[in-house]
Amino acid sequence: MANSISEQVRDWLAGRFEEMTACLETLVNIDSHSSDKAGVDRVGEVIESWLVEDGIAVERIRRPEAGDILLATLPGCDDAEQAPILLMGHRDTVFPTGTVVERGYSCQGDTAFGPGVADMKAGLVLNVFVLRALRHCTALPFPVQALFTADEEIGSPDGTAFIRQTAEGARAVFNAEPGRVSGNVVTARKGGASFVIEVTGKAAHSGVSHADGASAIEALARMTTRIHALTDYDSGVTTNIGTISGGTARNAVAPFARAELDTRFVTAEQREHLIAELNAIVGDPGVPGTMARLIPKSEFLPLESVMSEALFARYQCQARIVGFAVEGEFTGGCSDAGTTASLGIPTLCGTGPVGALMHTEDEYCQLDTLVPRAQALALTILDLAER
Repeated sequence: MANSISEQVRDWLAGRFEEMTACLETLVNIDSHSSDKAGVDRVGEVIESWLVEDGIAVERIRRPEAGDILLATLPGCDDAEQAPILLMGHRDTVFPTGTVVERGYSCQGDTAFGPGVADMKAGLVLNVFVLRALRHCTALPFPVQALFTADEEIGSPDGTAFIRQTAEGARAVFNAEPGRVSGNVVTARKGGASFVIEVTGKAAHSGVSHADGASAIEALARMTTRIHALTDYDSGVTTNIGTISGGTARNAVAPFARAELDTRFVTAEQREHLIAELNAIVGDPGVPGTMARLIPKSEFLPLESVMSEALFARYQCQARIVGFAVEGEFTGGCSDAGTTASLGIPTLCGTGPVGALMHTEDEYCQLDTLVPRAQALALTILDLAER
């Protein structure tokens, strides 16, 4: 790929700062909690309008309950079918509907604030402008696609199947989660799985016939101790029962109990071992007369560094050309990047603009990273085309 094309892409993006910040303000000022289908879809409609206006094809995959899924495609110029590069981003946030009225987009110097400003509406804007830059400046030998999903903040229960389907056979994936506050990209992430534990026992009067009962709450308490003992900070495995409910009355042996469990792990091997341990514990609640079920709710697979190192080396080189230094970083948070990495596809995460304090009222995005991060990603795609 000629250097002049790279220069054209850099120059095109360099002149888009004001437009990018205006687009970011527009997206942040739309409430889009994961459960707010109308809001998440409104974000999608705005993104779709920007892309279609610029001649980029967008397929809208309508979903009955979750937010619709968008797939934008820049076709490759070769006649033969080529494996695409995939950009990813999610449109949902953790903030409830009505947050924008209370504290919408605001800006202080080079820092922008607002619900989801970093996680990950800035990343959505970046992906849109990378697509536009590539369309305006060059024809690629392979397609570049961008998937805009709708439910990552609740574990992608609807989106995962579409991510797998779209990413299958891709040559590389870039996930525009926020860059770390250090300025680094994410080269490894923990995986995580969430479960509900349901326990049934036998009710009895706690004074008259206590011995006739089987306490589901006692069984859950015993299991909680055993499950928490699986945490191993040195290896990165953690387990956490975060909510518990159950029973009918103070003076009744509890006939049922329920808990919500969060687990984190660093490797696929750890995941397999942990789930086996959990099944063994739940299969033997420890109180005669009780039974328990482990019910999976959502899961992110880990992004292991072996799946990012080659892409990161390319990205790091292009970032240096753009003018900033970057390293790879591990984070305990989960993302959809683990899904694509689990398919054996080279995957790099945290390619969005730099942000911090995600999921809080103080969440912010460093606006001066919008353009250079977009340039680095676009040049990395061009580098993959060249080689």
